[in-house]
Amino acid sequence: MNDLKIVSTQSTPLIETDSNRGVIYMEGDSYPENSFEFYSELVSWVSHYLATNSRPLVVELALLYLNTSSIKVMMDIFDELEDAHQSGRDITVNWRYDVDNERVAELAEEFKEDCSFAFNIIGQP
Repeated sequence: MNDLKIVSTQSTPLIETDSNRGVIYMEGDSYPENSFEFYSELVSWVSHYLATNSRPLVVELALLYLNTSSIKVMMDIFDELEDAHQSGRDITVNWRYDVDNERVAELAEEFKEDCSFAFNIIGQP
């Protein structure tokens, strides 16, 4: 399985995957011109990972800002993670945020409401 290493830009986050460890890491801002196109590789990676093995998946997020279309893509990813969790898969999301950025904490809380898997919102100074 090919892992991703997408370098961050001013408007897109760093995305790294590690299929051996079962980890997705994302950091930065997300307001690409076309979110669905930008995230297409990650969406494919998640689907392939979940379909080809039964190992746990941990999603490590340090996202600072997401535009509306990025939020929609993340909702789609979280829906797929929820389906996998409902089928017995061990899924964990750790969303780290700056305690001075309440907007990100509120967004993470909104995502968490729809998820039954472990979803940790971690404030950092």
